[in-house]
Amino acid sequence: MNRKNKWIIYGIGLSLLLGGCMNMDNANGNGVDEKESAQNEVAAQYERVQDYKGEGYTLNNGEENGKIAEAKREEVEKAVKEFFLEKYKTEVKVHNLVGNVDGVTVFVESTGPVHFYSYAIVPINQKTKEIISEEVRSQEDVVEEGIREGLYRLIFEDEFINLDNYLDGVVSEKEVVGRTVESLQNVGGSGFMTPYYSITSFNGDEAIQPVYDLYMENSNTNIEDLKNAFDKKSFDEQYININIILFMKEDKVSPSKSILDKVSNDLEKLNSIPNGTYQIIINDNGVHKESSEGYKDNSIKTELIKSK
Repeated sequence: MNRKNKWIIYGIGLSLLLGGCMNMDNANGNGVDEKESAQNEVAAQYERVQDYKGEGYTLNNGEENGKIAEAKREEVEKAVKEFFLEKYKTEVKVHNLVGNVDGVTVFVESTGPVHFYSYAIVPINQKTKEIISEEVRSQEDVVEEGIREGLYRLIFEDEFINLDNYLDGVVSEKEVVGRTVESLQNVGGSGFMTPYYSITSFNGDEAIQPVYDLYMENSNTNIEDLKNAFDKKSFDEQYININIILFMKEDKVSPSKSILDKVSNDLEKLNSIPNGTYQIIINDNGVHKESSEGYKDNSIKTELIKSK
C-alpha cells in the first residue's frame, strides 16, 4: 500500500502528524532541502574546465601570508627569480603567489628553450611581515624533474609535435577539451605541461641524466649538443610518463569510455610519437577550484607503453 492510500485511510490527523515529522526532519538536516543544499554546496566547489584559470586555489592556513606576499610582490618576485637563476641556471617569470602556512608558494614558468612550470617557497616572518629572501627553497627534485621534462620535450621535439597535432585533432571533434593555459601558469607548477598532457620524468633516468648535467653546466648549450648527450641505449620507458588528461566538453556529462578507447587505440598504432608510458585519463567537465584537481570517482583511465 502506498503512502497516498495510507493518508486516505488514516485521515487528516495522521497526515498532519506525518507532515509534522517531515518538517522536523528538515529542521534536523534530514530532509530534501538539506540534501539539495549539500549538493549545491559541493557543486559550487567546482568550475567548468574551460573557465578555470586558477582562481580559488588555496593552501592550508595561507590567507594571511598571501596578503603579506601580495603587498611585497616585487620583493618576492626578485627573490624567486634570483633563486632559479643561481641554483638552476634558469630564468623564470612569476605568474601567481599563493600563501601557505610558512610563507608563500610562487608559481613560475621558465622563459628559455627548456620549457617547464614549477614553483618555489618563500618563507615569511608573520610577526615582522618580513620576506625571508635568503631562505627561498624548492621541494625535493621538483625543479630538477621539471628541467628533465623540458629537456625531453626539446630533444624529441618532432615526436611531441606529432602528439600535439593528434590531440588537437581529438579536441577538434568537440567532445572533449583540455585545461586553460592560464590554469597551468597560475597553479600548474608540475614540469612540462600543455592543456592536454604533462610529462613526468623520474629520478634515476640514466638516459636523460647526461643531458641534464650538460644543461646545468651551461644552460646556453645548443640544442644539437643536448640531443647528442642523450643516452639512447639507457632509455627505459618506465622513467618517462606522458599523462594525457582530457575533460568532457559539456557539463554534467560522464567521461566517455569510447573516447578513452579511441585515444588509447590510436596512440598504440602511431609510430611517430614519443616512446614512454602513457597514462590516459578522461574526466567530466568540473575542476575543483581550491585544489585544481579534475580527477574524481567517475573519472576513467587506461595505460599503454610505447617502446623502442
